[in-house]
Amino acid sequence: MSALLGHDPDYLRRLGAADTAREIAQQPAVWRQIGRMTAESCAATAAFLKPLFDRPDLRVVLTGAGTSAYVGEVLAPSLRRRLGRRVDAVATTDIVADPLACFAEDVPTLLVSFARSGDSPESVTAPELASQVLTECWHLVVTCNEQGRLASRHADGSALRVLLPEAANDRGFAMTSSFTGMVLAGLLTLGGPDEALVERLATAAEQVLATGPGAAADLAARGYSRIVYLGSGTLHGVARESALKVLELTAGHAVALAESALGFRHGPKSVVNEQTLVVSYESNDPYTSQYDRDMVAELLRLVPERNLVTVTAQAGQPASGNVWGLPGIADVDDAALALPAVICAQLIGLHFSLALGRTPDNPFPGGEVNRVVQGAIMHPLPPTPARASG
Repeated sequence: MSALLGHDPDYLRRLGAADTAREIAQQPAVWRQIGRMTAESCAATAAFLKPLFDRPDLRVVLTGAGTSAYVGEVLAPSLRRRLGRRVDAVATTDIVADPLACFAEDVPTLLVSFARSGDSPESVTAPELASQVLTECWHLVVTCNEQGRLASRHADGSALRVLLPEAANDRGFAMTSSFTGMVLAGLLTLGGPDEALVERLATAAEQVLATGPGAAADLAARGYSRIVYLGSGTLHGVARESALKVLELTAGHAVALAESALGFRHGPKSVVNEQTLVVSYESNDPYTSQYDRDMVAELLRLVPERNLVTVTAQAGQPASGNVWGLPGIADVDDAALALPAVICAQLIGLHFSLALGRTPDNPFPGGEVNRVVQGAIMHPLPPTPARASG
């Protein structure tokens, strides 16, 4: 039986890590499937989107909860530049809690809903509230679960559904291939198909998967109690997702924080001590990356060099020492860079979980936190007065 991320699959199964490890490892193959799928459906996608994008006043809102919300945070900056229009990332949890604030402007809106299962209460309720409070609202659903309530409620042809390959519907607790799959599907659906780019990203990811497990295991063996992820612009969303992976996979036994390079100086840097690992994502944008490098230089004066890892496409080699390289993609947009970059965090989260004696596939066997969120009561929105359009 072939090794899985450098481990015997039976060994990982005994540790309760086989699903998570497999889903991390399968990502290049899943991305290639998504690349082909979006290319094959581009005519139908264009027929739905072009009339909307022809409207200069259209607002695009990217929404989801938890990891699915970070999909929108990664995509929004890139799509603003590509589309030359307003694109906002707004979590479903914010929409449900205060829909009139999230949609204060009654303007034509395309709501793009990202969800792994599509069965969490907020995933289902947020699109309903958007349609309730907006005069004109269209729906694009990107999900890994065709049988979920979100996909089922938008199956009548009035919305555009992007259904990811079945493999992307992760069985493990933490979202891994579902996250990168939805980022890629959103990027290619809204920004245009690009199979050549997908192949480059998949190749870079395969090199990270070849060298990253050993580097991640080495970090986990050092006994860090805190991890900080730093990322600027688009990569701030990647940093937030990375921190969440550590919290989820270790069941909160390793504390994780995410910040931007500039924002880190404004108080959050207080978390750094000798037990802190700092992982800095370097932007591919030459202007933005200056701030990332400045922070790395500053941190090297404060912490041991071994406590600081830089993830960058500007290095020529994969994971080695304190620089984890993403070969062959030094010129891609940061939203695309996010896909192989976040695999580094997934590997770190997995190995920290194993080092702490947790079970990554189900870090909360007592049900304190669930794979599909439970317990949230959706309250009906009272009737609201008619609003003037924006």
